[in-house]
Amino acid sequence: MKRAWQIMCLAFVAVAILTLVGSFEYPYIDRLGPGPGFFPVWLSLITGGLSLALFFQVTWGRKAPYSPGSPLPENRSGTIRIFSVLAALIGSLIFLDLLGFRITLFLFLFSLPTALGMRNWVIILILSILGSFGVFHVFYYWLKVPLPMGILGF
Repeated sequence: MKRAWQIMCLAFVAVAILTLVGSFEYPYIDRLGPGPGFFPVWLSLITGGLSLALFFQVTWGRKAPYSPGSPLPENRSGTIRIFSVLAALIGSLIFLDLLGFRITLFLFLFSLPTALGMRNWVIILILSILGSFGVFHVFYYWLKVPLPMGILGF
């Protein structure tokens, strides 16, 4: 199991290096502040540093790395919840362009707590409306990020 941890750590270091090299194609700073290269530079440096630290800890540390028996939960309800989250994410990806950002995020935020066992419909509805339309408002109007409108146009 130690070898698998070492291989994954080195794979993450390689991905971090590729991300760092690719981020040099974008300006680090622009006239408004951090440019499009700012986030990938720091993300790759943090990922590479943490991956190297984990590699050294696994290789020369005294404790053996964590090795679970199975990646899936012991009970069936936990497995169903995992696949419910994955289905909601995939459904959001599929319907994002068709339905638009606001409706897709509303459906995602409404269905996910229900699939995870939350039953207070009033709270779910309020948080879904505030979450979907609030996030859209912040990103579309304040941050000027173009988001898909969908077939209904809103």
